[in-house]
Amino acid sequence: MTEGPEARIAALIEQITAHDRAYYEQDAPTVSDAEYDALMRELRALEAAHPELVQADSPTQKVSGKVAEGFAKSRHLAPMLSLDNAFDANDFAEFAARIRRFLSLPEDAPLDFVAEPKIDGLSVNLLYEGGRFIRGATRGDGAEGEDITANLLTLRDLPQTLPAPFPARIEIRGEVFMERPDFLAFRAQQEAAFAAREARKAAGEKLGPAVTIPVNARNAAAGSLRQLDAGITAQRPLKLFAYAMGEASEAPAATHWEWLERLKQWGFTVNPLSARVTDAAEFQARMEGARPGLAYDIDGVVYKLDRLDWQQRLGFVGRAPRWAIAWKFAAEQATTRLLRIEIQVGRTGALTPRAVMEPVFVGGVTVTHATLHNEDEIARKDVREGDIVTIQRAGDVIPQVVGVANPEGATRGPSFAFPTICPACGSHAVREGDDVVRRCTGGLICPAQTTERLKHFVSRRAMDIEGMGEEVIELLHAEGLVKSPADIFRLHQHAATLRGFKGWGANAKRPEEAKKVPNLLAAIEARRRVPLERFLFGLGIRRIGEQNAKLLARHYQSVTALRARMVEARIIGSEAREELGSIQGIGPAIATELVEFFAEPHNQEALDDLLGQVTPEDAAPVAAEDNPFAGKALVFTGTLETLSRQEAEARAEALGARVTKSVSKKTDFVVVGADAGSKAAKAAELGVTVLTEAEFRAQAGLDAG
Repeated sequence: MTEGPEARIAALIEQITAHDRAYYEQDAPTVSDAEYDALMRELRALEAAHPELVQADSPTQKVSGKVAEGFAKSRHLAPMLSLDNAFDANDFAEFAARIRRFLSLPEDAPLDFVAEPKIDGLSVNLLYEGGRFIRGATRGDGAEGEDITANLLTLRDLPQTLPAPFPARIEIRGEVFMERPDFLAFRAQQEAAFAAREARKAAGEKLGPAVTIPVNARNAAAGSLRQLDAGITAQRPLKLFAYAMGEASEAPAATHWEWLERLKQWGFTVNPLSARVTDAAEFQARMEGARPGLAYDIDGVVYKLDRLDWQQRLGFVGRAPRWAIAWKFAAEQATTRLLRIEIQVGRTGALTPRAVMEPVFVGGVTVTHATLHNEDEIARKDVREGDIVTIQRAGDVIPQVVGVANPEGATRGPSFAFPTICPACGSHAVREGDDVVRRCTGGLICPAQTTERLKHFVSRRAMDIEGMGEEVIELLHAEGLVKSPADIFRLHQHAATLRGFKGWGANAKRPEEAKKVPNLLAAIEARRRVPLERFLFGLGIRRIGEQNAKLLARHYQSVTALRARMVEARIIGSEAREELGSIQGIGPAIATELVEFFAEPHNQEALDDLLGQVTPEDAAPVAAEDNPFAGKALVFTGTLETLSRQEAEARAEALGARVTKSVSKKTDFVVVGADAGSKAAKAAELGVTVLTEAEFRAQAGLDAG
């Protein structure tokens, strides 16, 4: 069955989000860079061909990661975002062409770039005030990360003070990594420690702390920086390359190349292979040839537009800057035996196949798993249990299955029969319409879906209930104490039962065990009031991720208003349905999921139950200040002469406006260019304020020219 673009986009978003969670939050990747990049590339192509289907919560529109437990949160002054990828010269040429179109430059206008080898370590944000290092954090979700100041202070490459001149306040970004020889020595040390611990275990002796064997250099660097004991970090062979700038009270340079020179003057180590380039393809080929001989692992080259004023104009789209791109190297390949295919059930009921393989060393990493996406992908590649398969890997993650590589005449097992029954609950698993994903129909009776939804509800990005991790949810659900989100807020009624669980207070041997129940109940009480966007995200509505939840919270401002409008939006063609569809980033598929969720009586009952326990805080409207567009709804129509449409919309959103696609009674301004057409006519009919391009420029603080 051939799936349509809407269904394929939804499937890709679901797969990529799961991979992001494993990679960024658990330091336990589940697919290779090559496979991940292929999924992202397909998603971008589909979104480019069908812009009306772009979801604000698409992985192309946001940064992945979250703050780990055990560390204080640290909010970045300027967001730390991700990078889009290029895979060949054509991709890079299109990237450069997009820059020229956005800036309204001639097609042959020269562009100068700075090239930096892409090291896959752990990104960090370093805050300096008055020339002194104040605080350091991981990237996290792009807005806030883990405060790892104490650990960063152990790095020899980190200047604690900057020589003058320096801005009063500045964020400096860099990558913490481990060189290959240091990683191999560290891994051997950890393997020896693990073997010694296993020997003590077999002898019945005291074990001491657990020992983790890192799978790759990135994993080792990330784990070293996330030690709660900075003394352990100090023993690890970590290095730091600085390369980027976040928030700055004043501009320390006019170009990115000048910025790198300034970093060197301040005592930072800058990758010596960084270079100004006019021929990116030549530099890319040179780096790929030099790659095996480098002391550290790289999986591509990052190219950044040199002029900082142009960087500022270009800004960001979704999760990535418009002025930079990562050109990735080709994947490495190896062969191994596929032992079995496992089926996992997610919170939306999706059945996802995963290949379990004999361990194989490829690209510096031993790998054992790979996703197989869906049953169509298995059938297309004709992958069977027992096959010898070709896998490929680019970067420091687990590979993808490229295809079957059995020797000629090899005996094969039977074709894989994808289950039509959910392995978790025994309900039917079906494919609806052109959806490529098979889903369990068990709904609330499916324990896999129920527990996964509960895990999502309490997660850091949703309700953020400290101490209620995956194992706790599984235990509470198995014991019958938590079957719905509202049950979590009734757990105080079962405090005695909780204290009876092993390690939860009964016969506590450690102080932390005795405090576990009161700490958990206190954390639950602290989340009885939460921001509206967190509440909406926590509901687990399909296709409603963080960014979409923020869009909805910002637009409707209260859960009461949102519910009422969703009920009205059930009628196709109604004002409420048109209003929902006009929100930039909310496409037809998302609108349908929202309306159907709020139309389901059981969901309404569960929501009423939850709202009896939790109060979502109304979203505050954007402060107007001296900006006439903050909190207002804008529509652009016609051809603009001095700005590209992209730049105009980006400027409006930067001022706090909501850029929508259609004119309605809720529209505040319509900015008209040449050949404005029906939208300008409708604005006049509804009495909406119409602005010329010049008027928009003036009110938006842009130069009159």
